[in-house]
Amino acid sequence: MTAPRRPITEMPLRVRYHECDGQGIVFNAHYLAYVDMCAFEAEKALFGSHDKFLAHGTDVVVAEANLKFRAPARYDEELVVSQYLNHLGTTSLIFDFEIHRDGTLLLAANIRYVFIDPATVRPTPPPDAVRTVYAGLLGD
Repeated sequence: MTAPRRPITEMPLRVRYHECDGQGIVFNAHYLAYVDMCAFEAEKALFGSHDKFLAHGTDVVVAEANLKFRAPARYDEELVVSQYLNHLGTTSLIFDFEIHRDGTLLLAANIRYVFIDPATVRPTPPPDAVRTVYAGLLGD
């Protein structure tokens, strides 16, 4: 039996009124924003800040996103967004995200990011220092 994965970060979030649609639930596009916010929190946890990550001469862009909606979130609910490293490739990495409310899974997302050269916006392998940080998350 394998041990449960530990998240890179767990970001608390309170649903704001303007994020809800006419049905009274969080509009679907906002879940991607929640995931993106969590990704920046993970960068802070791993590198100190987004600027310190960029100082390595690399950046990432979203290449693919898959979201599975399990249950709705509503105004003023307290959520937790968690991020896990799933895969580290040559020029890409895949993260899994989960959004929970009181232990109930609301959303599972799988996002593939591609490392790019910020000057050319073309795919490129990450610098060794960046790869080492991410590879350390897969160590178990």
